[in-house]
Amino acid sequence: MGKIISIVNQKGGVGKTTTAVNLAAAIGIAGKKVLLVDADPQGNTTSGYGVNKRESVNTSYEVLIGKSGIAAATVKTQFKNVDIVPSSMDLAAAEVDLIAIERRESQLKLALSAVRESYDYILIDCPPSLGLITINALNACDTVLVPIQCEYFALEGLSQLMSSVRQVKRLYNPTLEIEGIVLTMFDGRLNLTQQVVGEIKKYFATKLYKTVIPRAVRLSEAPSYGMPIQYYDKRSKGADAYNDLAKEFLKRNRRG
Repeated sequence: MGKIISIVNQKGGVGKTTTAVNLAAAIGIAGKKVLLVDADPQGNTTSGYGVNKRESVNTSYEVLIGKSGIAAATVKTQFKNVDIVPSSMDLAAAEVDLIAIERRESQLKLALSAVRESYDYILIDCPPSLGLITINALNACDTVLVPIQCEYFALEGLSQLMSSVRQVKRLYNPTLEIEGIVLTMFDGRLNLTQQVVGEIKKYFATKLYKTVIPRAVRLSEAPSYGMPIQYYDKRSKGADAYNDLAKEFLKRNRRG
């Protein structure tokens, strides 16, 4: 049965989507079958895989509001072992539409149960907010992966996120755990970076990945070509970092 991981941070611009896109690709290259669910109305994960949002008849929006099964919304990508459920701007309306639906916090969980056996890992890229879409993702997943930019306010955001995770665990998903914390946009030359790393280690030492994701131009460029970094420039620092993260991830899950 596939493990479901939500990639969450309520703060935007922290490398959440970059991590979803490139970690999924690296896990796929390692031989594991991955379903990537784009649950962010911005649809950047969808674009990062070269999928045309306008051509998608069914998206994560139709899945969430019960108009489509997840299999009908799944697109096979050109990249090894990765399928994607694309997003569209319609998803922005889901927060409102879900209010009228019974068991609104469980819609994604119910949908994913139909395909869980078909994948080794299901990764959900969540919106940068803690609304009903993210609650659905937290309710549906086994664990939460948190990308954190190495800056002061990241620690404040992490505290709020952990509070939300605890609340969802108490109300809906008693087995929910933290998969890990990934440091993104890392620059070891900055004192602030070292301070942030020190603080996170204090509270989450066992959950912090050893692999860090550097600031890298090629990582920023790859989405505009509709490719994960491993296919855009496999010799780049960014590709190496996400490949190392995937190895560490798979080792932790003892499926590598």
